[in-house]
Amino acid sequence: MPTPPPDSGPARSAAAVDEEIRALLTATGGWLWGPTRARYEQLRDEWVEAVRAEITTAA
Repeated sequence: MPTPPPDSGPARSAAAVDEEIRALLTATGGWLWGPTRARYEQLRDEWVEAVRAEITTAA
């Protein structure tokens, strides 16, 4: 089984992910159901990783 490539950190900044989260919430009127909820959770996880990477880089 091939080894996965090394993790190079988040592909986008926390601000970029936050912008997409806000657009999703605006488009749905704040209601998160089914696939919309799943997308929100993916974005939330990506945002957390981006914030951690930015904090680590700043330190």
